[in-house]
Amino acid sequence: MGLPDHHLTEGELRVSSFHPHWKRLAGPFLALLLIVAASGAGIYFVPGEWEYSLYARLAIAVVAVILLTIWSFVPYLKWKNTAYVLTTHRFTISSGVLNKSTDEIPMTKVNTVSSDQTVLERILGCGTLTVESAGERGQIALRDIPKIQEVRAQLFRLVEDASDGDIDGR
Repeated sequence: MGLPDHHLTEGELRVSSFHPHWKRLAGPFLALLLIVAASGAGIYFVPGEWEYSLYARLAIAVVAVILLTIWSFVPYLKWKNTAYVLTTHRFTISSGVLNKSTDEIPMTKVNTVSSDQTVLERILGCGTLTVESAGERGQIALRDIPKIQEVRAQLFRLVEDASDGDIDGR
């Protein structure tokens, strides 16, 4: 997921790997339910004796498939193909379905790690993780990180280990 083991450098260990929080899928799942219910009702209520009923049902089905693809399947693919990998040497963020984008932040370049949670995010156990690095991008805000406090603590520990020269965990 995100960073295959054969891409790890010598002595680098995977600490954690995860996708964004499942709450990102709540909207697409609700859209799935509504589209299926609406298209089912539409197909059911098309009069059977109408001469164009087959075409009407087919049109409803085609529109439903298009809407399901746009509002449910594509967001699911984006969620599934977004991965965060925390290793002893770097924090990797990869995303993209057809085009892949990967950002890597070396632990030695991380200056600040902070988290932010709304009330709902505290209940769900997720939040926004902000990583400030000495690189050209400066600050990266990562939304919907699951188990935000655990990830923040792991990242902070790894940054401290990297600054002490204890990168391999020894």
